[in-house]
Amino acid sequence: MNLWLNAGIIFTAVSILFILVKWGNLRMIGEMPVRTFTFIAILFTSGLDVGLIMFPLTEFAGYADTTANPEYAFTNPLAIEFGYWSFLIWGFYFLTCFYFCVIEPKVKFFELKPVKFINNLVIIGTCAFTAFLLLKNLPWYMPGVGDGESIVPTFYLIVFAAIALATYSSTDIKYVRILSLGSTWLFIALIAWFWLDAYIFGGSNVAKYASTLGLVGGYFSNIHEFILPLNDYHAFYLFWWFAWSIMIGQFTARFVGGLKTWQVLAAMLIFPSIPIAIWFSVLYHYHEAGLDTSGIKTFGMIFVGIVFVINSLDSLIRLYTDNLNLTVKRFGTFKYWLVNFGVLASLTLLFKLDFLRIQWVGALVIGIYFACMGYILVTKYRAVRAIDSSPKENTLDFEKIETIH
Repeated sequence: MNLWLNAGIIFTAVSILFILVKWGNLRMIGEMPVRTFTFIAILFTSGLDVGLIMFPLTEFAGYADTTANPEYAFTNPLAIEFGYWSFLIWGFYFLTCFYFCVIEPKVKFFELKPVKFINNLVIIGTCAFTAFLLLKNLPWYMPGVGDGESIVPTFYLIVFAAIALATYSSTDIKYVRILSLGSTWLFIALIAWFWLDAYIFGGSNVAKYASTLGLVGGYFSNIHEFILPLNDYHAFYLFWWFAWSIMIGQFTARFVGGLKTWQVLAAMLIFPSIPIAIWFSVLYHYHEAGLDTSGIKTFGMIFVGIVFVINSLDSLIRLYTDNLNLTVKRFGTFKYWLVNFGVLASLTLLFKLDFLRIQWVGALVIGIYFACMGYILVTKYRAVRAIDSSPKENTLDFEKIETIH
């Protein structure tokens, strides 16, 4: 499967370069344009999930063990963690965001019935995987509940409650902005809390944090190492990002508010990477110094992680229900909630039984990439070549809003 993954990565890189050359100065305007900060908040909180909060403390030791994993010897564990979550891989989201904002309105590939069906299977499956990750990691973060390894009824209750809340919040578009901005500020507050507790109230040397943060530079000095998979675990991450890419691009494309193409790419690569670098550096200090993260700190991480899950699921549920016309307007709030909750809870259990794997979903998404390109080359080449702006209706609506303001 790694050969297939490599082909997908190379295709993505070449496509991004082509877009920058041909449409670099085109203004991207979505159906529901918002201000830049709100767009970045929507992108950041929709494009990340509980793994950002929960994974690093479980992974630093593995990246540091270069005897067992010699492929990690070229840099430090913090740089590797950062590389698995930040910067270049957000290019996947840029590619799909640009496609759905500018190209798809002309091509309508995702309106083809077979493509729509497969795409929505991907979205639903990835929703369930997001909930499964929360379920899988709760024993590690809440060892006081159960034996620290087994998944007990309390953990199922927490995950099913998150699914239930996300399903309800997806019933009204007003919750998008609330959840996105709320998640962003909660994450910033979590970073500040951990930083202050370690460096101001905990007695750690503040200057030490600067040197710890500087370790992230090991990613940029070895950025070429992260383009293709280092090993099977890195491949898992890359498949995971592919699995998310189409649906996040499709969702965020609605909210782009007039930035030029190159500015959208820069925003996607840089702005989410800054808080991730700061957070991972704080966690790495806790790991290296052996600082305690139990008790209220664990509760804080779990709480923010659950809010991230709710935010992500809200976005994805809204996306596939709109695509399939399984809307509140059509079915009513209760039926809408009951069906979506039942489907996602059931699929979460299938991931628990190892019946589904996120790598399969990511591989399927790469196949959709290639199929879309083939469709464009065969049937829509001239239409795409002639594109010189975002959809006219979006541009006109945006100009009216700008005139009013």
